[in-house]
Amino acid sequence: MTLRSFWFCFITLLMTLPALPLRAQEVVVNTVTRPPFSMPVGGQEAGFTMDLLREVSRRLGWDTQINRVDSFAQMLEEVERGEADMAAANISITASREAVMDFSQPIFESGLQIMLHQEDVSEPSLMSALLSWDLFAAIGIAFVLLLVGGMLMWVFERRAQPYFDRPLKDAWFPSFWWALNLVVNGGFEERVPRSFLGRIFGVLLVLSSLFVVSVFVAKITAAMTVEAINGSVNSVNDLYGKRVGTIQGSTAAGFLDRREIDYVAFPGLDKMLEDFEQGETRIVVFDAPVLNHYVRTDGAGIGHVMGRKFLTEYYGIIFPQGSEMVEPFNRALLEMQEDGSYETIYRKWFGRRS
Repeated sequence: MTLRSFWFCFITLLMTLPALPLRAQEVVVNTVTRPPFSMPVGGQEAGFTMDLLREVSRRLGWDTQINRVDSFAQMLEEVERGEADMAAANISITASREAVMDFSQPIFESGLQIMLHQEDVSEPSLMSALLSWDLFAAIGIAFVLLLVGGMLMWVFERRAQPYFDRPLKDAWFPSFWWALNLVVNGGFEERVPRSFLGRIFGVLLVLSSLFVVSVFVAKITAAMTVEAINGSVNSVNDLYGKRVGTIQGSTAAGFLDRREIDYVAFPGLDKMLEDFEQGETRIVVFDAPVLNHYVRTDGAGIGHVMGRKFLTEYYGIIFPQGSEMVEPFNRALLEMQEDGSYETIYRKWFGRRS
């Protein structure tokens, strides 16, 4: 057999052999427990980011090995050093992280919120509002003004209107009653002032009664509002001088630093929530979806998330700088957003978007 015939037979034999499957690319993924984005459930990796990563890996043929670490800082540091191919959880896209690592396109829009102990959140009470000192003060002032107004009308009308024709010691209550009816009901038709000064003063009282009624309504509303927020926090401006907790190195910690708000920095989510449940820390500032998931699950009846999100931020998957995985990941992510796969995963964990 000639050499040429040998090679022809060898190539023909190779073409007849069954094709062997290519080995999937192994990808080491760092993560940290942050419900509802990444968490172990029944020995399996669960959460929004884990489901998203699982679908991207399927499309790209990646064999992902999840490495669950103890702290958020460790998760990022190992990626920066190249010890892991990527990190996935609820990682906020920031300029400082982008300077040393590469981010994917945003995978989730988030923000910060404030969480209080349930017992520190009071509901508005009509009875409490009616028994408030502010309302008592307003009523007292109104009584004095009505009494003074009625007695002035007695001075103007005691010789012109028979209703006011009585001595001083007997005039104070009828005069007060006349002024009260004027403010509330518009006065008595048969007791119209007859003197020039009395008529002018009566018109002023009628006009001023509109403001008096408005003041009473405003006072009751204000008292109920104060009762509703008494002892609670509704905005960032209410955090000064209070014990606030967040996680060390988080975007929430950076925000509090910029606002010069003192806070207790915890090494991780579990420690912060443990301290919160024990009542040592009564206020927490952290990522809105994490806090909302907590109050719906383990923290039901313990925590209450206040107000709207602030400091809008975006989460992404982080890679070592210059990683060749960024582009295929972004391409797969865009495909998922276009074909509805992303929306399906989103609704599984967060429901319909508001």
